[in-house]
Amino acid sequence: MLDDRKLAVLRAIVEDYVSTNEPVGSKALVERHRLGVSPATIRNDMVALEEQGYIAQPHTSAGRVPTDKGYRLFVDRLSTVKPLSRAERRAIETFLSGAVDLDEIVSRTVRLLSQLTRQVAIMQYPSLTRSCVQHIELVPLGTQRVMMVLITNTGRVEQRVIDGLAEVSDDVVDNLRGVLNRALVGKWLTDAPEALSGVTVQLPADDRPMAESVLSVLMESLVEKHEEKIVFGGTANLAAMGFSADLRDVLEALEENVVLIRLLGEIGDASMLTVRIGAENAHEGLHTTSIVAAGYGIGDQTLAKLGVVGPTRMDYPGTMGAVRAVARYVGQILAGQ
Repeated sequence: MLDDRKLAVLRAIVEDYVSTNEPVGSKALVERHRLGVSPATIRNDMVALEEQGYIAQPHTSAGRVPTDKGYRLFVDRLSTVKPLSRAERRAIETFLSGAVDLDEIVSRTVRLLSQLTRQVAIMQYPSLTRSCVQHIELVPLGTQRVMMVLITNTGRVEQRVIDGLAEVSDDVVDNLRGVLNRALVGKWLTDAPEALSGVTVQLPADDRPMAESVLSVLMESLVEKHEEKIVFGGTANLAAMGFSADLRDVLEALEENVVLIRLLGEIGDASMLTVRIGAENAHEGLHTTSIVAAGYGIGDQTLAKLGVVGPTRMDYPGTMGAVRAVARYVGQILAGQ
């Protein structure tokens, strides 16, 4: 365990390296930070930090840079996460509250987060399995076709066109719509199949053939294993992040949806802000990156996760503050829909 003085030296090295992207020497630490000790003491502390694996010397006669282990200790010992300014908070709220549907909430969130952090932003769509039914709509499309629209409390919209029905009339559609909404509104999607049992007996015998066809398609929508959808943006920021030979590996990893799904799935408690540094990320192509992520949701219900991917040399306090704030605002926007 490091003493307070060595922790202060490590913190100064991390802050300077993140700021300058240049290895940090003892002279620079003396000039930029009030550490209260002599240059010789700082040099001795740097030797000790290097021996314990918290910093490394990239080449002879150069200063030191933090290692993944050093960044991890820096993050774990952060006393505060950098708060956003009042103007930044107001801008976030205004920008996100202008979204008209879930797709726009997601696209705006990704754009906003990448701009705030200058990193690559990633965001999961809310999973259908963590949603409840807000409304079922049935729209006649002719004498034998109906469009079914399933709307969840998280803003997800699932549409299906049902063909080959018996003659469709407005009265039959209105009646079935009412029965379905009374049975399903407010129910979790995982509980919906049970809620639908016995629905057809509430309908006149002549209406039941069409109802059974609609219920069949609705059940498929409810139990179908939907692929988790992830959106990311801000990859242009990678060009300014100092990646060289690793950039191709990072881009290839980001373009693989399954990698991003697994990446966010590996994040621990979704209700907590989580930081994964370097080799802590299972995918080899992301070993030069850090991921800062948090869950978002409605009330106590976490629906999905969002976060950023950037180099291990990132502004952790600022990035963590931005991710936490944006996740909170997204939840507020969803709750107000």
